[in-house]
Amino acid sequence: MIQSMLIKILLAPFSLLYGIGVTIHGFFYKTGLRKGFSFDIPVITVGNLTIGGAGKSPHIEYLIRLLHPYIDVATLSRGYKRKTKGFRVVESNDDATVVGDEPLQFKRKFPDVVVAVGENRIFAIPEIIRSAPNTDVVLLDDAYQNRAVNPLINILLTEYSRPYTKDYLLPSGRLREWSSGSQRADVVIVSKCPPDLDVTAKRKIEKSLNIFPRQKIFFSYYNYLQPYFLLNPIERVVMQQNMQVLLICAIAKTDYLLDHLTQEVESVTSLEFEDHRYFTTRDLLKLKATFDAMPTENKIIMTTEKDAMRLELHRDFLIKNKMPIFVLPVEVEFHFNEGPIFDEWIKKELLEFKI
Repeated sequence: MIQSMLIKILLAPFSLLYGIGVTIHGFFYKTGLRKGFSFDIPVITVGNLTIGGAGKSPHIEYLIRLLHPYIDVATLSRGYKRKTKGFRVVESNDDATVVGDEPLQFKRKFPDVVVAVGENRIFAIPEIIRSAPNTDVVLLDDAYQNRAVNPLINILLTEYSRPYTKDYLLPSGRLREWSSGSQRADVVIVSKCPPDLDVTAKRKIEKSLNIFPRQKIFFSYYNYLQPYFLLNPIERVVMQQNMQVLLICAIAKTDYLLDHLTQEVESVTSLEFEDHRYFTTRDLLKLKATFDAMPTENKIIMTTEKDAMRLELHRDFLIKNKMPIFVLPVEVEFHFNEGPIFDEWIKKELLEFKI
């Protein structure tokens, strides 16, 4: 704890310099020296103030499930850590090196939805409209700081365990911009809440976030579904109290996931890597050795949906070594029966959209 505080103090001057840069960038947009672009179709942005871990992908998927039955939805991501550049429409037979793990995850789960990647959103959105003229709405993944696009709805996520009001600017903390940036949000979603969140805890968070009257606030949590076999999604597994799980993942934060797993099985061993890591053969050999050393027959390997997109690059290795890797799906749910309220508000805003 003391060491952590010392590091933050040492990095504070760099955070201040970073904050000055962020302030100048925001000043240009506030004064009109720079202007965001608006498009003929509505854009919904889903993002956060911090670097990773707030649950953007499951919330994008929630919006897809909400809207796709009624209108044509497209998603746009940067395709973080992909080994290609420029605009590209994602195909189901792509791999993570070409389009990135999260966009590929979207496409595999929702094959009828247009999924695209492109670093330049101003260029990419017209390209989506050109390639899919029937598109009714674009969901922008991780674009809260992208002021170049004027969204119809700006959704800000913040983790229950570490809200933006209790964080610091990079590099001493995880904030990409000052916490006052939350004022741009139309909706604030407190994500990864405990499944048993009560009203008292809810009110405490609401008070700490200083939500403006014009802003909506909701509280969400993860509903983990039955795991499926990575190499054959039809095959499922039931987690048991006498089961041992070896978790391999490269995501920003694992606390919430580990809390869930430890309640479902006897024990959890985790191999954790930096976010979006492309696993190497050496990583998989370590995984195999760790798994083989676990002293029970009732054991499986577990991973996340995002990590599965990168693990499948090693399909031949996994088949040869008979690795029982199962993928844990997740969906977002809203506390206090407020899911229908959120849904209707989103639909209302879209219906009232005007160019």
